[in-house]
Amino acid sequence: MKRTLFLSLKIFVIVVFSIINPSNLQGQEKPNFIVILADDLGYNDVGFTGAKDIMTPNLDRLAKNGVVCNNAYVTHPYCGPSRSDLITGRYQARFGMEINLTFSPFDSQNGLPVSEKTFADRLKTAGYRTGVIGKWHLGAAYNFHPNNRGFDFFYGFLSGGHFYFPNSVNTIWPLYTKNGTADYSANEGSYWPLMRNNNTGEFNEYLTTALSRDAAKFVKESKDPFCLYLAYNAPHSPLEAPKEVIDKYAHIPQRERRIYAAMIDVMDQGIGMVLKSLEESGKLDNTVIFFLSDNGGIIDYTRPEGQPRRERSDWGDNTPFRGGKGSLLEGGNHVPFLVHWPKGLKGGKTYDLPISALDIAATMVALGKGDTSGEKLEGVNLIPYVQGKNKGVPHEAIYWRLDGGSSWAVRTPEAKYLMMRGVNKGSQMLVDMVKDPYEHKNVIDEKPQVRKKLAKLWNDWNAQNQPNKYLQANEYQKQRLQFYEDMRKNLDEEAARKKPLIID
Repeated sequence: MKRTLFLSLKIFVIVVFSIINPSNLQGQEKPNFIVILADDLGYNDVGFTGAKDIMTPNLDRLAKNGVVCNNAYVTHPYCGPSRSDLITGRYQARFGMEINLTFSPFDSQNGLPVSEKTFADRLKTAGYRTGVIGKWHLGAAYNFHPNNRGFDFFYGFLSGGHFYFPNSVNTIWPLYTKNGTADYSANEGSYWPLMRNNNTGEFNEYLTTALSRDAAKFVKESKDPFCLYLAYNAPHSPLEAPKEVIDKYAHIPQRERRIYAAMIDVMDQGIGMVLKSLEESGKLDNTVIFFLSDNGGIIDYTRPEGQPRRERSDWGDNTPFRGGKGSLLEGGNHVPFLVHWPKGLKGGKTYDLPISALDIAATMVALGKGDTSGEKLEGVNLIPYVQGKNKGVPHEAIYWRLDGGSSWAVRTPEAKYLMMRGVNKGSQMLVDMVKDPYEHKNVIDEKPQVRKKLAKLWNDWNAQNQPNKYLQANEYQKQRLQFYEDMRKNLDEEAARKKPLIID
């Protein structure tokens, strides 16, 4: 009798403990997520895609132990729009945001529409702690602030760029800098202090390292589950890096690429800090890590293929693809991409069918059992595909639209049809992506039926889009400055019309 009572009591204690033990709560079984986004990183500028002159041991380790997706795309070839699709899981053309927003903290209309849910919004309802560290670039007014877009924590900057050293932050960007004329390319947010949530954030070391250090701290302090969006501005200009790291790349002859390489090196070191924090806190195995770039690297489009790199504005390497940032050719939007999840994925594999940055939000929401209400996510849960359980095609087609629709592209697994922009603006190109993945031959006259099929796909997709609703950053700044100039002239004219008061 006593033995039976003792066993019953023991079983009761074990059951109760298993229920109240935090490690057995449902929320703790969900994976953590880290989305690491590089800025203007060339396809061939990390080791796992082929770089020989730049060292990225931490990314290479993730690639070796994860799955590398060889045909991964972003939906826009430059910064702001690319980030808006990543964070919402929807094509940016669906909500009319196809440009780079300027830094305008007093404009409550100039930002990612508040009607759009972010992946942070969707995961918070499932009990996730959410954070964004680094570059935001989706609106600077209060209603667009990350803390008001689903993120519990923010450390970084709201603008599209920032200087890397603390001693660069010494003045507000001068709006008139070139012989008294406006420099419309200036992004004055580059000089603003960093932010920690809604307050000023400390900035006392090289920016990439500061962001990495904060990310490692976020990982260590978070209780499962968490979702961290680590949005580096490296290796985006301005080209700035610690001298001792630049000196490591003395083998690179071109000065700008040497600095660029150092910026990537420091980013990789920072990713190593985050990995160490995951390992020390026992969270690495059940953390899904995505790594990608927001678009292709900076190249000089006037340089003939095969010719030596130019000295200025020609530091990225998108080999083996043509084009770079801003281009609808593969070099503009075909990005390095890996997913690492020891608990759920067998490492050392590659996946070759086309995938999209849209898939990141869809994957996290599916695995994290997040909120699926509202507008439908346009990506797919990548995990069954890269595991090999789903043998189908993730996307019938992937789409691009730029410049109000005057430039566009559509890609299926077999072919790509595009309307060029830039130096080849207005010319159409059809490519056999199986035989010619590097886009050297235009077969538009040879395959009219393929062209017709892809044209229908793009037109059907585009019928669901909205016109672009925003001004490109430089045009926005130009009109804003013109408004202030007109207002000043009106005030001067009004003062001139008033006669001075004369006292006898």
